[in-house]
Amino acid sequence: MAAVRKRSLPPADDQAARFVRQREADRTSVAEDYVELIADLLREDGEARAVDLARRMGVSQATVTATIGRLQRDGLVDTKPYRGLFLTPKGLSLAEAARRRHDLVVRFLLALGLDPETAEADAEGVEHHVSEKALAAFARFLAERERGG
Repeated sequence: MAAVRKRSLPPADDQAARFVRQREADRTSVAEDYVELIADLLREDGEARAVDLARRMGVSQATVTATIGRLQRDGLVDTKPYRGLFLTPKGLSLAEAARRRHDLVVRFLLALGLDPETAEADAEGVEHHVSEKALAAFARFLAERERGG
């Protein structure tokens, strides 16, 4: 087994900024997951219902209802009686950005040799916590790889 590299603590302000970024990623990941799934359901099934979200996310309908209320307050989702859930332009934009990020992370993990099932599962967490700088590096790596570099 390879030796673990000893590292020293970063400056306190830098470390605090990292933890702040991670907490913000935790908060936004739920919204991103919901709008991405709503967009997928609308595309695949023509409708997105709370019961479908609950089943696919493995949470209770009460959790979905509470989360949808927050997404409505944030201007991401609209509901229509007897018609389910719809994304606002802001929600659609967030869903598209989340989908692009997810797809990039999956492609990167596949390029590293992971099987598709593991790449999809791992991308669910990585996509919310990876920096824009890392995403750009993933994209460069994939572009170089596709060019044969």
